[in-house]
Amino acid sequence: MEAELNEKVNKRHVGRNLQKIRVYMGVKQEALAMDLGISQQVISKIEKQDEIEEGLLARVAGVLGISPEVIRDFDVEKAIYNINNIRDNTFEQGSTSIAQQFNPIDKIVELYERLLQSEREKIELLKNK
Repeated sequence: MEAELNEKVNKRHVGRNLQKIRVYMGVKQEALAMDLGISQQVISKIEKQDEIEEGLLARVAGVLGISPEVIRDFDVEKAIYNINNIRDNTFEQGSTSIAQQFNPIDKIVELYERLLQSEREKIELLKNK
């Protein structure tokens, strides 16, 4: 009984991890769905699942520009700890730490450019019918 409880506590909710990462990156469910060629409702269902099938997880991770392991092993406490350490080390005088800059706007622009390209391709297909 205790072992089962520990296993449930230690098990990560991959769908919830995906949702947190997607929100952090500023990507709407609709935009992610368009890039994957599925509906927003399917994204919502995926984010409610404890586990995500490996192939789908790899596709989602590819669209977001991260590895599947980042989604699978995402830990909010570790992320906050890392962010705080980077912030603290970056502002200390004489600090030698290097903080990687991540601009979510660049990612959003990239996703919308792909979305726009996809729409252009659809229009061309419809014109050629």
